[in-house]
Amino acid sequence: MKKIVNIGLVVFFLLHDFRLFAQGDEDDNGDLEGNDPPAAPINSKILYLALLGIAFVYYTYKSRRKQIS
Repeated sequence: MKKIVNIGLVVFFLLHDFRLFAQGDEDDNGDLEGNDPPAAPINSKILYLALLGIAFVYYTYKSRRKQIS
């Protein structure tokens, strides 16, 4: 059960700001109108990506070091 909760939290934190990609103004029909929406900034995800990359490198290094020993 704890593993399911952990997976759910990871998925939530990775996907919680996808609403930023649906930018634009709606007309009376609910369709997006106007020019292309401005680009969404990715600066908020760079820190998560860097931490995840460092953790992956550490895990890979640790597991390969155990295989060699």
